Amino acid sequence: MRREYTLSEEQLERLLEAGRQVPYLVIGGVVPRSPHEKANAVWQQLAHEMEFIWDTVEPTGKGQNVFSAEVEQALAGQPANEEDGA
Repeated sequence: MRREYTLSEEQLERLLEAGRQVPYLVIGGVVPRSPHEKANAVWQQLAHEMEFIWDTVEPTGKGQNVFSAEVEQALAGQPANEEDGA
């Protein structure tokens, strides 16, 4: 079941910060994680916090902080709360 979610300002800033490219030097052959890898890690954290499947996120066109995603299976069978907007 797909649902719409809204990120808080703090959550959005975390995600945007993870996707920023930063200059680095490779020392000892260790390369830092790419912005893509860091952004995926933040999506996984957000999914845990907000109870959605992180790799099903899609934009809604309603702004940077609004997206839709599949609800975690454990919650999919439960009735929606009024505060969820469903």
